[in-house]
Amino acid sequence: MAKKKILFISQEIMPYLPESEMAHIGRYLPQGIQEKGKEIRTFMPRYGCINERRNQLHEVIRLSGMNLIINDTDHPLIIKVASIQSARMQVYFIDNEDYFQRKHVITDDDGSFFPDNDERAIFFARGVFETVKKLRWAPDLIYCQGWFTALVPLYLKKEYNEDPMFVHSKVVYSTYNDQFEGTLQKDFGKKILSENISQKDVKILENPTHTNVNKLAFDYSDGIIFNSPNVDPELKTYAEQSGKPITEYTTPDEYIDNYASFFDRILEGTPKK
Repeated sequence: MAKKKILFISQEIMPYLPESEMAHIGRYLPQGIQEKGKEIRTFMPRYGCINERRNQLHEVIRLSGMNLIINDTDHPLIIKVASIQSARMQVYFIDNEDYFQRKHVITDDDGSFFPDNDERAIFFARGVFETVKKLRWAPDLIYCQGWFTALVPLYLKKEYNEDPMFVHSKVVYSTYNDQFEGTLQKDFGKKILSENISQKDVKILENPTHTNVNKLAFDYSDGIIFNSPNVDPELKTYAEQSGKPITEYTTPDEYIDNYASFFDRILEGTPKK
């Protein structure tokens, strides 16, 4: 029987970013799932603070060179790759000069939220889908973590749902206690619209708060994981009311086994259509 394929899309992965709850899971969960006999691919943004020489990132020319149009502007998609040798695991990086050259992740020197974080999140999500298509690697399940990946479930179910690479893919979204102050740009929802994504699909983004961005991800996910012990109570209630399969926060020494079982449960579940 062919190995199941799991695509990991992470906002943070160590050692490329400092250790945090999210970066730790971004690093060790894919390895643990691979060791349980699954085939994996892992993606993260190529933030400007990542040292390319030290981490031995190099550009994958055959995957780079496409343009993504966001808000009527062309943005070249650059793909880089590095290896975590001890895990026998490659990490693909989504890069672009406009969005990912600055030396910080989500906020600037003063802790102020980057005003274009909405477009950066769009570029990252779409960049992953387009790269996976070029790799000709059809994932059975997509696991995404952190609000920066929150558009992945929507794109899977609305934009790429008829693409042969993704027609059978399920998606699990993992939420953290990674709140940001205020909101993303008010026209965030408009920037996502396409032939396949209507105003109605993204209505909740009329007020693009951290809570609403996560709710959008829940709406289009097949399963939800709470990856912090103290997730926003409003999100917990919303997830419970959705009736979708949920996994609660699990301690670091247990989460790989628990999430592996949860992934199997989602993979064995009812077809998405």
